Amino acid sequence: MLYVLIAAGVVLLVLYMLYVKLITRRNKAREALSTIDVQLRQRHDLIPNVVTLAQKFMTHERELLESVVAARNQAQQSYRADDPGAVRQHLEAEAKLTSGLGRLFAVAESYPELRSSDTIVTAQQTLNEVEGHIAAARRFYNSAVTELNNAVEIFPSSVVAGMVGVQKMPFYEVEDAAARAPVNVADYMK
Repeated sequence: MLYVLIAAGVVLLVLYMLYVKLITRRNKAREALSTIDVQLRQRHDLIPNVVTLAQKFMTHERELLESVVAARNQAQQSYRADDPGAVRQHLEAEAKLTSGLGRLFAVAESYPELRSSDTIVTAQQTLNEVEGHIAAARRFYNSAVTELNNAVEIFPSSVVAGMVGVQKMPFYEVEDAAARAPVNVADYMK
């Protein structure tokens, strides 16, 4: 009887340790996602200034400017960090915004008066710095998600994850080939 109680105690202790490991990893992934959001907020705050400056010089690039603003608005929508589908949609919206900003700066290269504007140069440098921070935060997030997803998928913690509702989280990745392709400025020169 004593051995049965000891064995049951050991099993409960192991299950508790697995539970703690899962929750710790989930919270680390959420923290990493929050770090990305802080950096993205800085980028979102810069975008209206960049677009306003660019509008002064790029009057016939209205569609591109409007698409960047629309992508920013979509990316700023709130989401639930514990809903993997909502996180995936948020990450996809951010990828669209990143692509739009890349196109905007590529097109801006063909406007000498815009390139030489101290304000736009400073904004571009600041945006490049923020993008570097975002890239670092994404790497941290993907590392945390890898640890969480491994714990959620590998036995025996997968059993505990199923019991307590801990789910896999999506990676931050570029999904479509167009986003991976280099920007061709000639496509935007019409």
